[in-house]
Parts: sequence; C-alpha cells; structure tokens
Amino acid sequence: MQRGTVDFTEGSIPGHLIRFSVPMLLGNLLQALYSTVDSFWVGRYLGPQALAAVSASGPVIHALIAFVLGLTIAITTIVAQHWGAKQEDRVSHIINNSIVLLTVTGIVITAVGIFIREPLLRLINVPPDVFEGASTYLGIYLLGLVATFLYNAASSILRGLGDSRTPLRYLAYATVTNIILDPIFIFGAGPIPRMEIAGVAYATILSQALSAVLSLAYLQRKSGLLTLRKGQWQLDFSVFSMITRIGLPASIQQTAVSLSALTVNSIVNRFGSAVMAGYGVGLRLDQFAFMPAMSGGLAVTSLVGQNLGARRDDRVRDTVRWSLILTVGITATLALVMFTIRGKLISIFTKDTGVIRVGADYLRFAALSYVPYACMFALSGVLRGAGDTVTAMFITLTSLWVVRVPLAATLSRLPSFGVRGVWIAILAGPVVGSILNYAYYKTGRWKRHVIVKHATDSDPHENGISDHPN
Repeated sequence: MQRGTVDFTEGSIPGHLIRFSVPMLLGNLLQALYSTVDSFWVGRYLGPQALAAVSASGPVIHALIAFVLGLTIAITTIVAQHWGAKQEDRVSHIINNSIVLLTVTGIVITAVGIFIREPLLRLINVPPDVFEGASTYLGIYLLGLVATFLYNAASSILRGLGDSRTPLRYLAYATVTNIILDPIFIFGAGPIPRMEIAGVAYATILSQALSAVLSLAYLQRKSGLLTLRKGQWQLDFSVFSMITRIGLPASIQQTAVSLSALTVNSIVNRFGSAVMAGYGVGLRLDQFAFMPAMSGGLAVTSLVGQNLGARRDDRVRDTVRWSLILTVGITATLALVMFTIRGKLISIFTKDTGVIRVGADYLRFAALSYVPYACMFALSGVLRGAGDTVTAMFITLTSLWVVRVPLAATLSRLPSFGVRGVWIAILAGPVVGSILNYAYYKTGRWKRHVIVKHATDSDPHENGISDHPN
C-alpha cells in the first residue's frame, strides 16, 4: 500500500469515518475561512456595497466550476473502487488521465467565464451600485480557476485512496497565505498599491495556486501514483469516457445546485443591497454548520467505494448507519447554537443594523435545515460511492427545481412573506431531498452501478452485490 493511503475494507467503520472526516472537516473550515476572512475585511473596512459585490460573485463562481466539481466526484468514486479492488496499475493510469482532463477543462471554463461574467451578473439582477465591484472581483478570481481545479483533482484522488490528511496540510498553507495577503493587497503595503476588492481576488488566486502545486508535487514524489513517464501520459479516451459517464450526471447536479443558488440570489437581489449583504453573510455562516455533514458525506463516498470494489456489502450497510448517527448528532448541536446566537454571529461581519437584522432572520430558518441536510449528504454519499450519480442528480433536481426555486419565487411575491418566503423555500428543499434519498436507498437499486469488475465476474449479479434492499 502506498504512503498515506488507507484500506477501508478492514478495521473499525466508525473509526475510519471519524479519522477520515476530521481532516476533511478541518479542510472545509479552512476553505470557509478563505471567504470568511474576505468578508471580514471587506464588510468591516470597505462597506456594505463592497460586501454585497463579493457576495454576488459567489453563486456565479459556483455555477462556472460546477461541471468540474462533478468530475472530481467521479474521480473519487473510480479511484476508490479500483483501489479497493487492489488494481494499483489501473489507479495510476486513471490518475494521470484525470489530471490532463481537468487541466484542459479548466482552461476552457476560464476563457468562457471571463467572457460571459458581466451578462451573468446582469442575469441575476446585481444592482448598479455593486455591479462594477462584482465584475472586477469575478474577472480576477476566474484567472485562478485552473489552479483551483487541479487542487480539487488532487484532493479527490487522495480521498479515493483513503488519504484526507495531505489535502488538509496544503490547504492550511494556502489559507495562512491568504490571511497574510488579504490586508496587504486590500490596503496596500510598500510597493504593493491599494487594490480594495481586486486585492481580495488576487490574494485568493495566489493562495489557490500554492495549494495546487504542493498537492500535485505530493502525488508525484510521495505516492508514486502520478508519474512523469511519457507512456503514462498517453491519453486514454476510455478513462475519459468513464469519468464523464459518472461525472456528467454529478456535474449536472452541481450545476443545478449552482443555478438554483443564482436564481434564489436573483430573487433576493430584488430586495436591495442590505438584504443581499445579510443573506451573503448568512450563507458564509451556513458553511460552518454544513461542514460535519459534508465531510461525513465525502467519507461515506470513499468508504462505500472501496468496500463495493472489494465486494464488502456488509460494511456498506454499517457505513450508512454510523454516518447517520455521527453527522446528525453533531449537526443538531450546531443548529441549536446557530439558532440561539444568530444575531451575534452576523454582527461579527458588519455593524449595519439592517444587514444584521436580515442575516439573523435568515439563520432562524436556515438552522432548521441543517439536520435534513446531514441525512441527505450521508445518503447521497452512498449513491456516489456506488457510481449511481444519475439518481442523485434527479433527486437534487426535484428538491431544488420542483420545490425550492418555485416556492421561493411564489412566496417572495406575496406581501405577507416578502423575502422571508425565500427563507422558507430554502428550508423546504433539503427536507424533500432527504426523504427522497432515504426512499431510494432502501430500494437497493444503487448497488447495480458498481464500476469494478473482477476477473471471475461473468454476470453483474455474481459480484457479491445484491440488487435487493437491505
């Protein structure tokens, strides 16, 4: 076994979940710290309009990178299943081709994103008083997309191998770099001029570049699975096809999430910059509450992937049970804290009483959604680990585009609800999503989508995976 990798097909499942999730949880905290530190400097020293400009760029960024996020989900699943099946040479081949695919994709999306950023900002009703700042921030941020994609590719590969600590280490270096560069680039120091919003973007992309370089260097030097040998870099379109087949539904799912956020943002934006800023700060705080559930869901994907690849169906069931116990318990506690001190939390980022009032009202409803999200993340992690990304996509489309977006659009136009109608819709989405995920999980149909076939497999029903529910 290569350095840093973990075999999830043996040993304590709750132990694996905790040890694997904690570094990812810390990593998610660091990623949230990126945007939180940005919001602190911008909100406190550049004002509500600048804060609204940075907040308005977030959904556009997520929409542009959604396709690649889907591909990284596929890479984790494919690597995990082949690693669980002990097919090391195949894993190395998949890793090399994954890096090539994401590099090319990143270049294309960067070019397209820079070209269409202003039409996208107009499409989501960004007000004129924050439009220029949003366009400036977004244009600079997009220049660092390739580095962001490569770091995410390396992280997804390492997660499939059972290593969640290495991505954390390099993300920590990048976060510290971002914290140091933010005030320097925003306000200027020595030969560096005052750049304000542009400085926030430059600090971010330089930090992301650092994490990408360090992660790829680790894969090449330490694990030995990313090789520089010429023959290993020969493009294999069967690998591209496999990644796309699993990743495309996941990409559509991620795009649906991002477009839903864009649509909801456009509804919120109609209520003015103060509401935009309050909602934006609330979303930043949401990240912290979601982290245990998101980390648990990613851990489930890796554990389920390796155990399905090794034909350990019994360990898959135990993984689901333990992940729900752990994530629901932690998330319920966080929801209670968030609900209780929501106003004080918003006031960390702004002194504006109108922004604080809006953000606190949003968190009152958002806190109630955290436990349903925890259930949804854990169960969708099972589907991803099996490679059943099509069903996960349809469940997401239903919860967002059949429930959340239409409900937000309808309720927000009623005088008795106003923007609070959006908060109600945001709560309704994960409630429906968690119910649908659980119902499908119980059917057991997701087990039909396992990628790895062993030499003795002559029929999909002979690989030790039952099509019947647990």
